[in-house]
Amino acid sequence: MIGYLRGVISHLMPEYCLLDVQGVGYRVFIAGSTRQKLSVGVTASLFTYMHVREDALLLYGFSTQDEYDLFIRVTSVSGIGPKVAMGILSACSPTDFRLAVASNHIAFLTKLPGIGKKTAERIVLELKDKLGAGLAAGADVLTTTGPAVAVNDSEVEQALQALVALGYNQNEIMPVLKGLDGAGHSAETLIRLALKEFVRR
Repeated sequence: MIGYLRGVISHLMPEYCLLDVQGVGYRVFIAGSTRQKLSVGVTASLFTYMHVREDALLLYGFSTQDEYDLFIRVTSVSGIGPKVAMGILSACSPTDFRLAVASNHIAFLTKLPGIGKKTAERIVLELKDKLGAGLAAGADVLTTTGPAVAVNDSEVEQALQALVALGYNQNEIMPVLKGLDGAGHSAETLIRLALKEFVRR
């Protein structure tokens, strides 16, 4: 089991990076939160998890131990695989996710990619005790951060989901979309303008 890799980022794609470790290129799937911290040509250290399937061996990488630990917890829930777990890490911070679980915040959880109501309820049932019920006292922060941000405009919602699928974090997407005054733009236009904004940063 490969638990840790250190090397140079040779390629950086929306869903994965290629990490050159002494001449060997490892394809490592990453969440948007980790992607934000990586740059091509820069040395990076990633905690890794190897997922074994009948047809492939897949490596998932995390910039922090906290994200790795949450990934392991989430994939322990029946019916949730690595892809959905990575989507969760791309859409919200580990702290916000734990707060949502600890406070039974189903509405927050169902805004995460790949999570329906039944799955959200199962997450709370299986993880609440493991993640710590004491976190519930801070659940008020969920009203202003992460997926709990209200998105009423369907075009904005479509653009949001598309940008999350490209690997961007929802916490960085929403301020950009709000700044674009989404009500007057199509989803395609919002996506194009948002991507231009991200390039400028």
